[in-house]
Amino acid sequence: MTVMEISTLDKILGFIFSGLFGLSAVLQYNDPDPILWIIIYAGAAIVSLLFALNKLHKMVPLLLGIVSFIGFTYLYPSDFQGFDLNDGDIRTVELGREAFGLLIIALVLLWYALRLRGKLKV
Repeated sequence: MTVMEISTLDKILGFIFSGLFGLSAVLQYNDPDPILWIIIYAGAAIVSLLFALNKLHKMVPLLLGIVSFIGFTYLYPSDFQGFDLNDGDIRTVELGREAFGLLIIALVLLWYALRLRGKLKV
């Protein structure tokens, strides 16, 4: 079994997203439910790092991407009012921010899964 290398651009993007998700995890300390969101963003950072290092099984980002997208659809407020606290009710704004955070994670992880779909050749 041979392993195909991911491209240099893929590696760079994996490192960038690892840093961005890691920073997002750190910034969650003042969130109303920080532990949950620190774990979510730190997990996305670890998956991104593993992708950049070419150490990620293709099923991991696929499954986590699907779960993240389901989380997005679950959290998305029916009366989305924007991201700024001046846009509306603080709870709705917070739900919108959390939902779109999960959407970003889902899109990135599903992109990783797409890039890895042909990684292993038997």
